[in-house]
Amino acid sequence: MDERTNFFVGWGTLALINAGLAQGKGRSGLIWCLLSLVLGPIATFLIVVLGKVPADIE
Repeated sequence: MDERTNFFVGWGTLALINAGLAQGKGRSGLIWCLLSLVLGPIATFLIVVLGKVPADIE
């Protein structure tokens, strides 16, 4: 495989992993997946640092 292909496959995989992490913390997986395509590892850091979304208690 070409080096650029490996880069894009890795970047896309990271975006999918970030979507799963975000959903686990009660955040939108789609939004974080799209953010991850732009921000990459910075988005991973933000997901890890940000806490869980509190559940609405009504």
